Amino acid sequence: MNNAVEQFLATSKANLQGLERLTTQAFAGVEKLVELNITASKALLGESFGHMQAALGAKDAQELLTLQSDLLKPLTENSLAYVAYVKNIIAESGAEFTKAMEVKAVEAQRTFNGVLENLAKNAPAGSESAVAAFKSALTAGQNAVESAQISTKKAVELAHSNFVAAATQSAHAVKRATKAA
Repeated sequence: MNNAVEQFLATSKANLQGLERLTTQAFAGVEKLVELNITASKALLGESFGHMQAALGAKDAQELLTLQSDLLKPLTENSLAYVAYVKNIIAESGAEFTKAMEVKAVEAQRTFNGVLENLAKNAPAGSESAVAAFKSALTAGQNAVESAQISTKKAVELAHSNFVAAATQSAHAVKRATKAA
């Protein structure tokens, strides 16, 4: 029985370390998004002030209209680049997280099955039906977890797909608006 407790503690410790790695990866993705937003904000602020200074220095209405139309193209290009960076960050973070979760789930399943088998082997005589019922309940629980993991993975893929579609549509709309102006 002591061996089962040791295995359980070792598995719990490994799972905690895995959770720590996943959390670190998630924060790395958030960090990248924050850095991108700060960089984009600084650039936009600088461009806005530069544009305002140029607009205030315009000598006539035609020059002001030219400045306004010239502003759209870089704004469009920067917006498209921003969306591409965000898509890449989300895709990288999501892929790393999903891969790590799948690996940890397989490891946990394998370890848990080993502990369960060890418990079943060391169960007192006459407790076979209780052990079988326990195993059946655990198998049902594992199946539910696997089903939830599959559903979560599909939901993440759908969310990513919807984000990419929305970003693509926005990019096309901005391009059309830029060409029209």
